[in-house]
Amino acid sequence: MEERIELQIRTDLAMEARELYQEEKKQEIQGVAVEQEDIKDVTITRVEVLNDEAAKIMGKPKGSYITLESGALRRADADLKDEVSQLLAKELRALVGNKRHIKALVVGLGNWNVTPDALGPKVVSKVFVTRHLFQFYKKDKDDDLAEISAVSPGVMGTTGVETGEIIKGIVDNVRPDIVIAVDALASRKMERVNATIQISNTGISPGSGLGNKRKALNQENLGVPVIAIGVPTVVDAATMTNDTISMVIEAFTRQSNKGTEFYKMLQELKDDEKYSLIREILEPYNANVMVTPKDIDEVVLNLSQIIANGINIALHPGIDLKDVNRYIH
Repeated sequence: MEERIELQIRTDLAMEARELYQEEKKQEIQGVAVEQEDIKDVTITRVEVLNDEAAKIMGKPKGSYITLESGALRRADADLKDEVSQLLAKELRALVGNKRHIKALVVGLGNWNVTPDALGPKVVSKVFVTRHLFQFYKKDKDDDLAEISAVSPGVMGTTGVETGEIIKGIVDNVRPDIVIAVDALASRKMERVNATIQISNTGISPGSGLGNKRKALNQENLGVPVIAIGVPTVVDAATMTNDTISMVIEAFTRQSNKGTEFYKMLQELKDDEKYSLIREILEPYNANVMVTPKDIDEVVLNLSQIIANGINIALHPGIDLKDVNRYIH
């Protein structure tokens, strides 16, 4: 029986957990199905964890993990934002199912005051909430609108309350059919930071992007299905240094006729071996910090608009791209 590889490299993306296993074992994980599709500038990767053994190896619960990846997301123009919003809506709708009259609670996890962690609250501010309208007009259903409520519960450091406890209380009172939780994540590669959106039907642990995991928001704890949407907005310093060293070694190997064997030897070091060495070097200086790009403010604003638009299109039957672009504040 295979055992999970205890990798120290920090990632919240299922596709990267799979890549790490492949690099270590030189083979695919049994019980994991992968499908990839390219649509214009966006690569969609669908990873399905099918059994408990595969879940143990990957360190991810059984379920579906879909990533939308495009380097252009960091500087997305209006057309790309519209394109990704529609793709996100399509994938989200597939996970939600063909329920026309749905009640959903959108949860924006994170800290308003820390920009890389503010994705969730910013998304919530752009979601078209309607539960109060349903109550005011005493409606049970509407052909054009879903019954949507939203909350940004803050972080335990400012509320003193476990996020899972807050959400559980709201779920017990609001009784949604589904919870959609949005949070910042962490990636193992700088190239994926702010360039990847992951959707999964397995829930999420609040604070995971900043390495501060709390009680999971999932169906087991909340009693309703939980879809998680996340974007890696940070990478730890050791991972960034590891990637930089790898690129430098590759460049020197191509350009130098001398010392080629030495560079090849360095190339043969496994990523987790290099990562462990770098962390060991950085440890005395307390330098293994989380790193985010300098234009994070603008990027998070754009990504929050894309995700909110995707949620609005996916959940509200009568709302399309033309409508959501009017609802920006």
